[in-house]
Amino acid sequence: MEQTTLVTGGAGFLGSHLCDRLVARGYEVLCVDNFHTGSKANVAQLIGRSNFELIRHDVWLPLYVEADRVFNMACPASPIHYQRDPVATVKTSVLGAINMLGLARRCGARILQASTSEVYGDPQRHPQPESYWGHVNPNGPRACYDEGKRCAETLFFDYHRQHGVDIRVVRIFNTYGPRMQPNDGRVVSNFILQALKGDPITLYGDGSQTRSFCYVDDLIDGLLRTIDQEGEVGPINLGNPCEMTIRELAEQVLRLTDSRSELVFRPLPQDDPVQRQPDIAKARSVLGWTPQVQLEDGLKETIAYFRKLLQK
Repeated sequence: MEQTTLVTGGAGFLGSHLCDRLVARGYEVLCVDNFHTGSKANVAQLIGRSNFELIRHDVWLPLYVEADRVFNMACPASPIHYQRDPVATVKTSVLGAINMLGLARRCGARILQASTSEVYGDPQRHPQPESYWGHVNPNGPRACYDEGKRCAETLFFDYHRQHGVDIRVVRIFNTYGPRMQPNDGRVVSNFILQALKGDPITLYGDGSQTRSFCYVDDLIDGLLRTIDQEGEVGPINLGNPCEMTIRELAEQVLRLTDSRSELVFRPLPQDDPVQRQPDIAKARSVLGWTPQVQLEDGLKETIAYFRKLLQK
C-alpha cells in the first residue's frame, strides 16, 4: 500500500517544494493549507495528479484524515506576515501542533515539526548548536513567531515522552529559492525585486549583520532525510553554515542582476538578530547532510523566477 503523507502548509514556499518531492516519490500526498500565505499557484503543477489531494483547512481546527507521516509546515514565516496578525500566528503554531500531534497519535504516524532558527532569538552563542537554549524576548514584536515555535517544540517533546508519539524536530535557518512570495519582506526576495525594478536596495542597520542562506532544494533534502532516519528525534539544525553579511548579499544580487540600484540604509528593527549561523554538525553526522547548492547558483535560479513573475 502506498504511504500517505500529510503536509500542512503544503501550498507555501517550502511546503509546495516538499509536495513536489513526495509526489515524485509516488506517495499519496494530502496537501493542507488555508491560503493565508500559501498559494494554489505553488501546487498548480500537482493538481490533477492521482496521488495528490489539496484540502483547504486551518490547522487551528482538528483534521480527521488518515496518514502514515505528517510534515507540520503550517505557519507564516516572514516577519511581515507573522506580525500582521500575531495572535493568529501563535494559534497556528500552538493549536496546530496540538491538532497534528493528536492526529499522529491517533493514526500511529511519524510527525515532523518544522521549527525555526528563531527559537534561538538574538543569539549570544555563535554559531548556534541545538544544545543552545536561545536568547528570546517573550514580549517583543517577533515573540508571536519565536515563542509560538518554542511552545510547539515543547508540545512535540511532551507528546513524545508522555504518549510515545514518533516525532522529528528540525530547526530551519534562512532558506530561499523559487516560490518565495514577492511581498514577504525577506531579505533575498526584497533585494532581488528591488534590483530588478531598479529601486533602491534597503539595508537595515549598517548591513554588517550576518545570515546564512540555504537553497530550497538542499533544505527539502534535509527534511526528507530527517523523517526517513530512525535514530534521532531532534532537534536538528538545517541550514547553510556559510555566513555572510547582508551587505555582501546585496552586492552579489546587484552583480547577478546587472542592476544599478543604490544601497540605502534604514534603522535596525527591534529584536532583529545580529548574527545567525547554524552549527550543522548533528545534521552531518546523523543525516549525512550538507548543503550542495552554491549561493550564486541558487540566486540565479531565484532571480530567474522573479524575472518571470514581474513579466506576468
